[in-house]
Amino acid sequence: MREVDRSQALRLMHCLARADGSIHAMLNNPKARKAVSGLLDPPAKLLLRLRISPDAVTVVGTLGAVAVSVVFLAQGSFVLGVIGVVVFALADLLDGAMARMKGTSGPWGNFLDASLDRVADGAIFGSVAFWAATSGEMWLAAGTLIALVAGQVTSYTKARAEAVGAEANVGIVERAERLIAILAALFLSGVGVPWVLDIVVWALAILGLATVVQRMVHVRKQLKPRSDNS
Repeated sequence: MREVDRSQALRLMHCLARADGSIHAMLNNPKARKAVSGLLDPPAKLLLRLRISPDAVTVVGTLGAVAVSVVFLAQGSFVLGVIGVVVFALADLLDGAMARMKGTSGPWGNFLDASLDRVADGAIFGSVAFWAATSGEMWLAAGTLIALVAGQVTSYTKARAEAVGAEANVGIVERAERLIAILAALFLSGVGVPWVLDIVVWALAILGLATVVQRMVHVRKQLKPRSDNS
């Protein structure tokens, strides 16, 4: 790796991290949320008038993200792949707006959405791993698979914690951060920025494993006293 490339990639990662924080801050702003609702409400109302259910939008969005990942990301067409995934990811926001308008927000919608999110994540990271392996980028393939497994286990630990009466709402990297980071890295890689995909993938792999350990420790602290008193 040339030093200029390394420093360029690291600067880009710093900018991405700052952008990620800015995005979260913006979405937590009431005015920003109102603006987003203003953009989503018209198409949400149209779909409801067409008798399309929020569940159908969720399923179509997931299937679209999977198809785009397999057709474009797995073939190395990262720019088109990222644009396609982002378009279908809007279904995540649209189905929520539709459910709110229809008055059907509830456990089933949350369950379906969370379950299909795992499918979409698997398609995105799996497609990148496939491209890396078939291109001879074995270290990148390995890092992508570790990041994929760590991400899935991160979600699983939260679900299992809640099933046993605990909570695991801690962690360095959760789904939103993983998705923003991998899509940004894929886009930058697609336009020719060197090394950024490798850096992001391995950062997600390491931080994902750290998040799993962090959640396990957090849950153990909650459940250990119960075991000792039983």
